[in-house]
Amino acid sequence: MTFPQHLRAVLILGLPLVGSHLAQFAVHMVDTIMLGWYDVTALAASVLATSFFFVVFIMGAGFSFAVMPMVAEAAASENGTRIRRVTRMGLWLSSLYALAFLPLMIWSDPLLRALGQDPELSALSQNYLRIAGFGLFPALLVMVIKSYLAALERTGVVLWVTIMAVFLNVLVNYALIFGNLGMPELGLRGAAIASVISQVVTLAVLGVYVVRGSATREHVLFQRIWRPDPEAFREVFRLGWPIGLTNLAESGMFSASALIIGLIGTLPLAAHGIALQITAATFMVHVGLSQAATVRAGRALGRKDWDGLALGARAVVILSMGAVVLATIAFLTVPELLMTGFLDPDSPDRTAILTIGAGLLAVAALFQLVDAGQVMALGLLRGIQDTRWPMYAAALSYWGLGIPASYVLGVSLGYGGVGVWLGLVIGLMFAAGALWWRFARRYAELKAA
Repeated sequence: MTFPQHLRAVLILGLPLVGSHLAQFAVHMVDTIMLGWYDVTALAASVLATSFFFVVFIMGAGFSFAVMPMVAEAAASENGTRIRRVTRMGLWLSSLYALAFLPLMIWSDPLLRALGQDPELSALSQNYLRIAGFGLFPALLVMVIKSYLAALERTGVVLWVTIMAVFLNVLVNYALIFGNLGMPELGLRGAAIASVISQVVTLAVLGVYVVRGSATREHVLFQRIWRPDPEAFREVFRLGWPIGLTNLAESGMFSASALIIGLIGTLPLAAHGIALQITAATFMVHVGLSQAATVRAGRALGRKDWDGLALGARAVVILSMGAVVLATIAFLTVPELLMTGFLDPDSPDRTAILTIGAGLLAVAALFQLVDAGQVMALGLLRGIQDTRWPMYAAALSYWGLGIPASYVLGVSLGYGGVGVWLGLVIGLMFAAGALWWRFARRYAELKAA
């Protein structure tokens, strides 16, 4: 393939993935907005509960991310049996993980109190998690099937099913949170039930597609799924657990940054929350492109097409950097416009929060560059099935450098929220450099071998 063909292939594969991540992000935003309309206490409890849920979920998602490069490699070498085996064991591992961590959801109140959370909010969060926790099973299984379909380059169905889940979640939230459409008013518990329903329906729709789809039915994915496969189980586990811990290290870094800014003041924390929502939305573009990089690299590995791997890596980096440029222009030119929808126009603190947030978004221009760089390298490394070394690099970069630098710059030296974000930039920049060095080295080794 020529370089323009690689660009086109990445766009065809990556744009639906970007759209599906933005749609999934919209699900979270809708939950936050609708509970905010219902009751502030319910909103606070849901933020606490969903943060707890996300930490558990993102670590368990490592097994689904492991399925993606393995299926891509098997598809490139036309090994349908291996596709079936690794996907099934990804479903097994995700189910076992959900079963192991479900007790943390059911009895989350003592854990949240031990972490210093308000007793009332902890109790309400546990009420939410005792329902939403059962959604961990379908949520992780959906991730495995989405990874399987993405590796087969069937990303269109992933996008449309995720969009369907957004509208379903809105409808069920409207009915169960507020007591509309003849349903009882359940408030926070209604939001938890809506979350589980949308996850179960998404799993059912994807399952039907896998069974009946022209590109997937030949894999007979669910036939005798109860039969163990120790060899494939070990392979998916070996590749997946470092990805899970890498995910945990990165998400934990952002959670810790909020705690550090909380030491500085309430208004900086509010501005941090808004700026982080904005950058998280734009970061979904890079996450989608990173997954496209994983699939393209996995397929190149299956074909042993090292020139194609290099051209594909160049294509995905150029597209990611193009998105960085567009986001940077927006962050530097219209920061107040981006933030204004998050604030009450009559709030007395509105001007102060906008001023602090504008400074954070200015730093976010640099933040986006290094964050995009590290996630692109991470996607390529996962594509060539190198996950353990990136885990160590992430832990060192995020927790050995990023968090200490954030505390020193933001608190000790008094640079406030801007200092905390500059510390995150330092950690992400080190991670990007280390991961790209690792990819260059592994690429040279594979090509030489």
